[in-house]
Parts: sequence; structure tokens; C-alpha cells
Amino acid sequence: MLLAAVASMPAAADVLSDIRASKVIRMGHLETSPPFSYREGAEAKGYSVGLCEKVAQSIRADLGLDNLKIEWVPVTLANRFEQVEKGKVHVDCGTATWTLARQKRVDFSLMTFVDGGSVLVKNDTDLFKLEDFAGKRIAVVKGTTTERSVPDALKLRNVAATVVAVDSAETGVAQVQAGKADGFASDRLKLIGLALNAAQAGTYRVVDEDFSIEPYALVVPRNDPDFRLAVNRGLARIYRNGEIVQVYERWLGPLGKPGMLLNALYYLQRIPE
Repeated sequence: MLLAAVASMPAAADVLSDIRASKVIRMGHLETSPPFSYREGAEAKGYSVGLCEKVAQSIRADLGLDNLKIEWVPVTLANRFEQVEKGKVHVDCGTATWTLARQKRVDFSLMTFVDGGSVLVKNDTDLFKLEDFAGKRIAVVKGTTTERSVPDALKLRNVAATVVAVDSAETGVAQVQAGKADGFASDRLKLIGLALNAAQAGTYRVVDEDFSIEPYALVVPRNDPDFRLAVNRGLARIYRNGEIVQVYERWLGPLGKPGMLLNALYYLQRIPE
């Protein structure tokens, strides 16, 4: 019985051996989630993408490789965890919130960012906090932590609002533009990025209130502690040597300086070798 139980356990992955043999690391990225992970022309860009590039450099050095090619693989909010589970990508470099429930499927690196959930609305509305959405409609993307946190936040405040699930952030913004939803809920910085990049410049704003905490991390395979360690080693080096300042300034600098909570995240994760 013991042998049967052991045989039924999933085998540990060995991503580092795959990378060493192929000299390729496959990194997933979202195509439309600025300023964290997006595509411009044929190039993957964003804060999470920049961190993954630094991690790849660290892994190349640790493995003693002359070169290491990054193969950028487009993923979606719906399939990103499945892509990691199936080995289609070694790391997902997007906007994944680290939750305990998700750790049943995948594993996570050290935290890369901390954000809060908020709501995008039109400038000409009188919606400034979650209580103002009584009787209103709020769009959320299916399968995200926001889909769960918005109903919880509304219930906590005794606000009767309708939550509408949509397939993408673009659809959520379009629903607001067309008047089919009064707001689109997601992570605050993601909403700011959407507002800044909207075709109708100056049309949107983000309400002042945050209703959840969203700790971002890179997504890695669940059964490969050696690879997770290699990724974490790369991130810890970035936090220790100050390269995180360069990455932040390049991609998030226009949105303001890091807050106290984010600075604490960077400081506390300067884990020594």
C-alpha cells in the first residue's frame, strides 16, 4: 500500500535540468496588462517582465551558461496557471496574486509587488467609494482574486450591488464606457495603467478606496523546490543590490514613488545567501 501511494504521487519537476540542456527559459507574459506585463509590437514589456529578465540573468550565472535565451510565451488570465502546470512555461511573469488556494496547483516566488483592489469609473460619475455602488453594476474579470474579493467587500459594507463577470480587462472597461457597468474592479495600478492608455484620454479615474490587498509573485511549478530557490535567489539579489529601484523607475516611476508598504516588501525580502 505504501509503494502504491508513493507511486501515485506526482513526480517532482526538474526545470533547471531542462534549462541547462536547452539553454532556453520559457517565460509567460500577459499581452494587455500594462504597466506590469504587456506586448508592444513583438516585444514583451512591463515591471514583471523586467524582473523576470533579471531572474533569467541570475539563473544563467548560477548554471554557468555562456548564454540563456528567454522565450516569451503569451498567456491569458484564464490559462496562465495551466501553462505552468503543463510545463509550457517555466515562470509566469504577470500579475498573479499569491493565495493559499492557488498553491494547490502552482507555487509562488518571493513577492514582487503589493497592490490593492479598487474600481475604475467614468470621471463624470459621483462614485468615490464602494458604498456609493449600491444598486450599481461592477464588472470583474472571471477567475481573478477580484471576482471573489468584490462580493466579500460589498457584503462587509452591506452594499447591494451586482457583480458582472467579464472575460478580460478590456471588456470590463468597454462595459463601463458603454454604460453597461458603472465600474470595473481590478488591482489599483492595473486600473491606472488602463486609464492612462485608454483611447478616450481623461475619461476615467480610480476611486480612492482600496477594498483588498493583492500580493503579486511570479508563478512557478509546484513540485520543483530547486527551481523555486533559483528564482527566489535572483529576486533576493535584485532587492539586495538595488536593481529593483531601476526596474521600478523604468516601468512604474511615472505613477509615483513606492509607498511604505512596497518599500517594506523590498527591504524584508533582501534575504542573505
